[in-house]
Amino acid sequence: MQRETWATRTGFVLAAVGSAIGLGNIWRFPYVTYENGGGAFLLPYLIALFTAGIPLLIFEFAIGHKYRGSAPLALRRISEKWEWLGWWPVLVSFVITLYYTVVIAWAVSYAWFALTQAWGADTKGFFFGSYLGLPDTFWPTGGLQPSVAIALILVWIASFLIMVRGVSEGIERANKIFMPLLLVLMLIITLRGITLPGAVEGLNHLFTPDWSKLFDGKVWLAAYGQIFFSLSVGLGVMITYASYLPKKADLTNNAFITALANSGFSLLAALGVFGAIGFMAQAQGVPVNEVAAGGVGLAFIVFPQILNSFPALGGLFGFLFFVALVVAGMSSLISLVNVVAQSVADKFGISYKQAVIGVHVVAFLGSLLFATKAGLIYLDIVDHFINNYGIALIGLAEVVAVFWIWKIFGPLADHADSVSDFRVSRPWLLLSAGILTPILLTVMAWKALAADLAQPYGGYPMGLLIGFGWLTVLLVIVAAFLIQRLPWGRSVAVEMERREA
Repeated sequence: MQRETWATRTGFVLAAVGSAIGLGNIWRFPYVTYENGGGAFLLPYLIALFTAGIPLLIFEFAIGHKYRGSAPLALRRISEKWEWLGWWPVLVSFVITLYYTVVIAWAVSYAWFALTQAWGADTKGFFFGSYLGLPDTFWPTGGLQPSVAIALILVWIASFLIMVRGVSEGIERANKIFMPLLLVLMLIITLRGITLPGAVEGLNHLFTPDWSKLFDGKVWLAAYGQIFFSLSVGLGVMITYASYLPKKADLTNNAFITALANSGFSLLAALGVFGAIGFMAQAQGVPVNEVAAGGVGLAFIVFPQILNSFPALGGLFGFLFFVALVVAGMSSLISLVNVVAQSVADKFGISYKQAVIGVHVVAFLGSLLFATKAGLIYLDIVDHFINNYGIALIGLAEVVAVFWIWKIFGPLADHADSVSDFRVSRPWLLLSAGILTPILLTVMAWKALAADLAQPYGGYPMGLLIGFGWLTVLLVIVAAFLIQRLPWGRSVAVEMERREA
C-alpha cells in the first residue's frame, strides 16, 4: 500500500509545530512560569528544552523516518516483541481526543458568546452553571448538555473534513492555514494585552526573577514537565508525522525549528495573558496573585472577567481569543486523530480514509460522555491520570528501550545525521536523552504517585478515581498488549516478511 508523503518540507514543519502548539501553550505555560520563579523559570525551561525536548524530538523523528511507519509499525520493525509500546501511546492519544474535543467545543461556544459577552457579570456561575450545567453529584451523568454537544458535533465535523482528504491535501493544507492564522491572532491579542492600563504590573509579576526558586527541585520538574507535555513527544504523533517525510528530510533541523517555535509561541502567549491579568488587577484594585490563574479557570472564567472590564472592543478581542484557542486546539487534535487512524490503517491493511471514518465514529461516540452535565468532572480525572501515568511513563519506556534495551541510540543518531544538514553531538544526546531524561521522568512519575496515594486527587470519591482514573490507565496498557496479538493486514505482513528476509 502506497504511503502518503508531505508535499513540502514547510508542510511537515507546520504540522509538527501545530501538533506541539496547543491549548496548554496559551493557558498553562504563563501560569507555570509565574508560579515557578517568573523570569528565573526561563533558565530551567531552556535547559529542559535543550536536554529533553529537542533530543527526544530528534529520536522520534528518526524512528518514524527510518522505519517508515506509525508508532506500532515502526516499533514492530525494531523488535516484534515491543509492538505494544507503539500501541500504548496510540491508545493514550485516542483517550485524549475524547475530552480534548470537548474543550475545543467550549472554546467554539465562547467565541460566539464573546460577541455579546453573554456570560454576564458572574463568569464563574455562567461557566459551571448555565453553560456546563455541572451537577452537585458525581453520578449519574445528568444527560447531554445540548449547548456543549452541538459545538462538539461541529468540532468533529471539522476534524473529519480535514482528515478525510489525507495527509498532504488535508492535514498539510489545514496547518498552512491554521499556523499563520494563529500567529496573527496571538500577535493581535498580545499587542492589545501589553498596551492595557496596568499591563506592566502583570508583566512584572510574570518575569521578575525569583532566583531562590532555582534551588527548588519542584521548579526544575515543572520545567521538564512543561517541555515534555507541550511538544507532543510520547504520543506517537511525531513518529507518525516523520514517517511521511521523503528520504532527504533534515530531521535535526526540523526538530530544532519545531521545539523553538513551540517555545516562542508560549512566550508570546504569556505576554498577552499576563498583560491582561495586570489590567484586571488594576481595574479591581487587587494584587495580581488574586487574579492569576491557569487552565480552564483562566480561559473560561478569568478571561471573560477581563473582557468585561475592557475599555473598548471587549467583544471583538474576546472573539479573537477564543478563535485562537479553537485553532490551537484543532491543529493538535488532527495530529492526535491522525496517529490513531494511521496506526489502524497500518495494522489492519485498510485504506487511510477507511481508518479515518472508523476512528471518527468511535471517538465521537466516546466523547459524548464528556459532553454530559458531569463531563467536566470525568474530564478532570481522566486528564490527570492519563498525563501523569500515560504520557510520562511512555516517554520513560521509550528512552530506556532506545538507549538501554534495543541499544539503537547510535544507529538512530547516524540516520538523523545522514539526512540532515548538520550532525548532533553524541555525548549531548547520550547524557540528556539517555541518562538525564529517564531519571527526571522517573522522579516526576514517583512524585505524582506519592501525591495521589497521600490524598484523593481533587477531593473526588475514591470509586470515581478508580473508575475513571486508574482503570483508564490500566485498560490502555492491557489493550496495547491485546492489539499486539492481532494479525497484521495482508499487505503489511507481506512487506514485513520481505524486509526480514
